[in-house]
Amino acid sequence: MGHLGALERLMITEDQPAWSASLRSSARRRKAPKRHLADPSLAAAALDATPDSLREDLNTLGFLFESLAIRDLRVYAQASSGRVTHFRDSNGREVDAIIELTDGGWAAIEVRLGTGAVDAAAASPIRFTGDLDLETMGKPRAG
Repeated sequence: MGHLGALERLMITEDQPAWSASLRSSARRRKAPKRHLADPSLAAAALDATPDSLREDLNTLGFLFESLAIRDLRVYAQASSGRVTHFRDSNGREVDAIIELTDGGWAAIEVRLGTGAVDAAAASPIRFTGDLDLETMGKPRAG
């Protein structure tokens, strides 16, 4: 097993599996998991990031924020025997987190940093659910 396997065994990284629902879309669904550090502060420390350097690099701060949000969503979902997956397709559509509960309930969540990104973040799950067979999947509980 390589270095990624070693990091996983040490519980430094966690994979976020791809969502496996059927879509009414011709786009190919990406099946690769997204890899996150178990604690995003590890990445900040490895980058020797400071509050000032992160304010100057909002892209990096956004990635760290997304990992932090996914980590917390995973904790809350697991407390309800749920799981957190993600969605990405060949057309570039993406949903950062899909929370699936054991009773069949689900929610699509988009993680964005900054008040200016709220409208775009809210529109993404709405477009995403438009391609789903909601008769089979059921309507999302949140998005």
